[in-house]
Amino acid sequence: MKRAAKPASPSTDAELVKSFRALRLTGMADAWEPLHQAALQQAWDPARLLAALFEAETGRRDANRRARLLKESRLPLHKSLSQLDETLLPAAVRRQLPTLLSGDFLDRRQNLCVFGLPGRGKTHFLCALAQELVLAGRRIYFSSTGKLIERLLAAKSRHQLDKELAKLDRFEAIVLDDIGYVQHSRDEMEVLFTLIAERYERGSLMISSNLPFSKWEQIFRDPMTAMAAVDRLVQHAVILHFDGDSLRVKLAQKTQNRDTKEADMTPQP
Repeated sequence: MKRAAKPASPSTDAELVKSFRALRLTGMADAWEPLHQAALQQAWDPARLLAALFEAETGRRDANRRARLLKESRLPLHKSLSQLDETLLPAAVRRQLPTLLSGDFLDRRQNLCVFGLPGRGKTHFLCALAQELVLAGRRIYFSSTGKLIERLLAAKSRHQLDKELAKLDRFEAIVLDDIGYVQHSRDEMEVLFTLIAERYERGSLMISSNLPFSKWEQIFRDPMTAMAAVDRLVQHAVILHFDGDSLRVKLAQKTQNRDTKEADMTPQP
């Protein structure tokens, strides 16, 4: 029969917690009191208590890391997978989603290119996917194409473009939203192409565009540059098409149908 552990004195408890915090073991510090009480009441052996403390510490560090990665990603957190109605996605996209969520395309440094007319859910899909990958521990950075080009142009004007690209190189993937909406000047075209070339076979790009590759001359204003950019993107890429009706229209129709059904089920006076 196990003998119950002898309770530690309040001063010993306080010293232990103080030591945990001094060693930056905040998970252990916060979990000590409830775990110690459970160990006393249930006669845990020391190894079990120690394992529970380490589990608490690991859980705290994992949670802190996820929070840090989410903040660093600059993703719009309201565009999450839980807020995405997967039934409204094209069938081919639904089939591909589980494979993309595994993150294998990041390991292979593949690009993800999502095409479709406005309102088809491209941005929400990319943000939801990226957020799930971040929660799994992947480093991803989100930006509208226009804002990222402004950032790179500002760095170029300071003669620090290489340094800025090196910062972006730390991310496994960069989400470039709405690449087709930006009409680029020559300088903007050059920094965008530089980014695409820099990422080639070194890291993934996750791109949404309302323009298919065949119309990217409208973006780069130069057929050769457009061809070179597309060539680097498609050589290692997963390409998805968001066709069909507007997702916003589908959502409105689904809501209207639900409201109509609820109204029909309401007892009449």
